Amino acid sequence: MRKSMPAAILVLLAIIVACAGCSSTSTAEFEVMSPWADADPIPVRGISPRLDALDGKTIGLYANYKRSAVPQARMVERKLKEKFPTAQFVLYHSTGPNVNEIETENSEKFIAWAKSVDAVIATVGD
Repeated sequence: MRKSMPAAILVLLAIIVACAGCSSTSTAEFEVMSPWADADPIPVRGISPRLDALDGKTIGLYANYKRSAVPQARMVERKLKEKFPTAQFVLYHSTGPNVNEIETENSEKFIAWAKSVDAVIATVGD
């Protein structure tokens, strides 16, 4: 305990000396920096408008790579077909694990699919 006392006193003295030059009327100017390296170049936009009804719409069913995703998507399709018989459904099955589909060799196919539907329901096979 005695050995650490001089170190604590030195730290306290350093703080007192550093603050001695400060006065309550002095002002300081600071530059605020972002902690992120780069800002996202894609501008933020709001959510897409919601559909007023599903009748006559084309609904995209996105199934990820997991085993039960496609059966889940087909079940959603059956249930929605009962309520909205004029709706059309188009399945897109992603086969790559843990990747964004847009970053795969299927990106053009995925973009074409996304542009061809009015809404998307995603299923994750967990």
